[in-house]
Amino acid sequence: MTGTKADWRESSACGSSDADGLFGDSPRQKQAKAVCAGCPVRTECLAEALDERIEFGVWGGMTERERRALLRRRPNVASWLSVLEAARSSMVSRAG
Repeated sequence: MTGTKADWRESSACGSSDADGLFGDSPRQKQAKAVCAGCPVRTECLAEALDERIEFGVWGGMTERERRALLRRRPNVASWLSVLEAARSSMVSRAG
């Protein structure tokens, strides 16, 4: 089955790491964000956290505080995956 939430989790950079690091204090959050930086499914992870309003932990390279701020700035987004993918495509086309 493709396109399911479980699919992206299987490819995550943090899947084999200590999950406590994703839900820790500031120094551990910095370490978790570093893991996210090279993750191939960072966008999908962040989109799920935003769509589901996940309150705790580092998801897609953002802390709960960063996600709350983003959600306050863009309260009417129906699907974060489409927004994030469009932003990524825009950045790639500008870089190329």
